[in-house]
Amino acid sequence: MNPHNPRKRFGQHFLHDPTVIRRIVQVIQPQPGDTLVEIGPGQGALTRPLLAAAGRLQVVELDRDLVAALRAEYGQDGPLTVHAGDALRFDFAALAGDNERLRVVGNLPYNISTPLIFHLLSQAAQIKDMVFMLQKEVVERLAAAPDSKDYGRLSVMVQTYCEVDALFEVGPGAFQPPPKVHSAVVALRPRVQPLLDSSPAVHARLVAQAFAQRRKTLRNTLKGLLDEADICAAGVDPSVRAETLSLQTFAALAAQLQRRMPL
Repeated sequence: MNPHNPRKRFGQHFLHDPTVIRRIVQVIQPQPGDTLVEIGPGQGALTRPLLAAAGRLQVVELDRDLVAALRAEYGQDGPLTVHAGDALRFDFAALAGDNERLRVVGNLPYNISTPLIFHLLSQAAQIKDMVFMLQKEVVERLAAAPDSKDYGRLSVMVQTYCEVDALFEVGPGAFQPPPKVHSAVVALRPRVQPLLDSSPAVHARLVAQAFAQRRKTLRNTLKGLLDEADICAAGVDPSVRAETLSLQTFAALAAQLQRRMPL
């Protein structure tokens, strides 16, 4: 592929370190027959070894110049299928067959990583696993445990749907141009059954409001959704803060909210 100048508006930082690439591929362990989807293939640093191991690969790329370069290199009907489009609006579930689930990977642009993960969670039933390169602090938030400084809405929402495994850090020098932050690789494995006792929408609303003012207690943050009696009925002390609660406790509070909602 011809050299391509990274575009700031797309948040492009192209991975080029062969040791890091090799470690990521070892984590993914692509196999023939996998339905692999790479988000943001860029200049193909991960694309080539993934394709060599799996035999076929689908990629989603927004940059039209990179789309054209990939199609020129691999052809229109070869083992690489290039989907030109915005991953934030892409229907990933449509790529899964009747009896197969997707394996989604990518070096995600930092400026869209969190909304993109939420978008993928909405299609988690069709996804087997996800391996991403993200900003280090985002990975720390994804994997955070209750009562820690990094634990928040992102931690609860992702861990409700996925098992999270923070794997290893990657320095700025592995990219061109080097980002101003450190990165890390994380594996997300969707749970067979999400840790929910309510509808996903009710759960998401409860968690978002609980963390909207994270230094305040639940009796204050959940005003308008649950009163003190409701919080107690869920087995929770109204004087605690959201950052101390387990995934199961959030599920219980959301279930109480759903019971309180009009039919």
